[in-house]
Amino acid sequence: MPDAVIELQQLTKRYGPVEALQSLDLSVPRGCLYGLLGPNGAGKTTALRIITTLLAPDSGRVIVAGHDALKQPRQVRELLGYVAQEVAIDKILTGRELLQLQGALYHQPARLLTPRIEELVERMGMGDWIDRRCGSYSGGMRRRLDLACGLLHSPELLVLDEPTVGLDIESRAAIWQVLRELRQAGTTVLLSSHYLEEVDALADRLAIIDGGRVIAEGSPSALKEALGGDRVTLRVREFSDEREASRVSEVLQACPGVRQVVVNRAQGHSLNLVVEHEGVIEQLRCQLDAAELPVFSLAQSQASLDDVYLQATGRTLMDAELAVAGSRDAKAERKQAMR
Repeated sequence: MPDAVIELQQLTKRYGPVEALQSLDLSVPRGCLYGLLGPNGAGKTTALRIITTLLAPDSGRVIVAGHDALKQPRQVRELLGYVAQEVAIDKILTGRELLQLQGALYHQPARLLTPRIEELVERMGMGDWIDRRCGSYSGGMRRRLDLACGLLHSPELLVLDEPTVGLDIESRAAIWQVLRELRQAGTTVLLSSHYLEEVDALADRLAIIDGGRVIAEGSPSALKEALGGDRVTLRVREFSDEREASRVSEVLQACPGVRQVVVNRAQGHSLNLVVEHEGVIEQLRCQLDAAELPVFSLAQSQASLDDVYLQATGRTLMDAELAVAGSRDAKAERKQAMR
């Protein structure tokens, strides 16, 4: 991609038997707000840590603003700001003192640092509490301060790992507004998230990552338009277990105009379908009536990013999240049993 500020080529990374990244290719245009969308465990954080030179890949190339991040990590660090998923803030210092410390670490002269801090305090809405100790801050306050630290040196590239996870609506809206302003000012923003609505609302382009690979890439609108058709979420009264789910799925797949049927296990074995046009819905009712499977509920909507993920992987993002959580719970149980 021309004028790309980030280029990842055939990136791989393993943690023991787990292959976190599998030949990952990614290109982020300059001045773009680019989203990485995927469930927890998809490889997003690993990719961001490699881009920010905090982690070395097993193989592959990492080019950031023309610099080889594996050979020139210092040059890369000078031009980017990184806001990690876990907020690390000294509880003793006030927010202003923390910003001053951060500026000193970047060797910023006081004549430039003081007005820059005042600018960020106003932009992030931190004026009422910036001189309180950080230990008294709420999660939203801590996140805003963390973002201000990442912006203090006016980076060319801002990398954000799940910046709004767990935040209240007001704090999330404030961060969204700042990110939009940064994009308008020409800053390249790379944002990872598993919030569909966040990426859909903010990103100029996005990549959907699953299992350490990019499975779809493009603008949110283009990816949704490429699906064609509408989304239908369907439940029937007798639909209570996996065997019943398979039977209903077979009935629906035989209906003309149905492009895809996926069992959504995260929502009581409901069915997600992509259909070609509205007329297919009445056909669905007839097919189910003939199979003596009366409809319990049926909802229709335009294609979403979750449908894009569903089309690419055969499961919803929620199902992917539950699968990761279930795997972690199983590992924890095995460890506990071995003690």
